[in-house]
Amino acid sequence: MIRFKPKPEHYDKFLADVLEDQRDKDPNTRFAAAAGDEVIVVAIRDTDGFEQSLKDGVLNWLDDRRPMLQEYDSVNRHTIALSGNLVEKNEKPQFFVARNCN
Repeated sequence: MIRFKPKPEHYDKFLADVLEDQRDKDPNTRFAAAAGDEVIVVAIRDTDGFEQSLKDGVLNWLDDRRPMLQEYDSVNRHTIALSGNLVEKNEKPQFFVARNCN
């Protein structure tokens, strides 16, 4: 899950870019939410899928849009990312990690 806080004047364009980027992805693995002044993206993928998205240029995609985003703070900067395992009913999670993607 990645939280973004677009500048008010770029909110609609940023959300449209997120939705366009997700258009060709498996629809059951990518979700976007408009939550107040934030856009939240949830991507469900395994480790190989994560590494492949890095190779495919997800960081370049973000770098191109950083000017559209407000910084949360000096540590998180333009994104707040959370990662973890999906948990089945009656199963304990193995880990849940917050990670800075900047």
